[in-house]
Amino acid sequence: MSDYVKPKRWASKANKLFSHQVGFTAPPHDFDAAPSDFLRIAPESIGVHGRMLHVPGYAHELSQRSDNFHLLEEFVECMANNGADVCGQVGTNWVHASGTTPDEIRAICERISETYETPFHMAGYCLVEGLRELGAEKIAINSVYYWPDWRDGIARFLRQAGFDLLYCGNFVDLDLYANQEDVNAQTWIFPGEIATTSMERIAERAPDADVYIVNGMPNFRDANGVPRRMISLESELEELVGKPIVASDSALYWRIFKTLGVAPTTSQGRLLSTLS
Repeated sequence: MSDYVKPKRWASKANKLFSHQVGFTAPPHDFDAAPSDFLRIAPESIGVHGRMLHVPGYAHELSQRSDNFHLLEEFVECMANNGADVCGQVGTNWVHASGTTPDEIRAICERISETYETPFHMAGYCLVEGLRELGAEKIAINSVYYWPDWRDGIARFLRQAGFDLLYCGNFVDLDLYANQEDVNAQTWIFPGEIATTSMERIAERAPDADVYIVNGMPNFRDANGVPRRMISLESELEELVGKPIVASDSALYWRIFKTLGVAPTTSQGRLLSTLS
């Protein structure tokens, strides 16, 4: 039983910089766009603080995420000490890297949230919660840049959550790149047309899906060369495929907004629009 006590001064909004304070963490060696993207769609009453995990020699391997899972709890404790109202973890793979099930991840998040008196949401589990919010049964996954073991891990995780997975494929499976090495060379940033083409091909392979998923945090360059994530593209892509899209970023932001009891100030896709 933890003896942690969140500093009592944070119970008063008068002691905070912002009425609602959100903490984000991302995988090591990623300058993550989540804090910036979240603020762009959030009310002015919300403030965001980011904290990277420190893992020397990090190479994006699932085993490294499993070995350093404890750092997520350290992150939440640090954020709680500084008055965060909710914490979000970017990086979908963390939920399945240790072979954990959705029920185990839910229990872990609940324990950490209770221990540090600060709700904690993991992006991978937010996919599950978002799909359930939309009443999805049949799903298909656009596994974007995911390495084969990452792709197979999130597929297993979502099947365990009770969804009927009709198709799961990454950019190589979708014939967008010749091999995984070519995908990795893009450093998570892809030409804008890849977003459209990949979603069209997912829809072709699984036309009966209730919802299409985009796992991970891919970036797509717009006409001005600015990398955009799914949160900026979901509405137009949903119109393109005629189905809701639940992406890792939009699912995480939806869950954080829901915890805070507020809604985005911008027009968003189907999931985030449930908050309006």
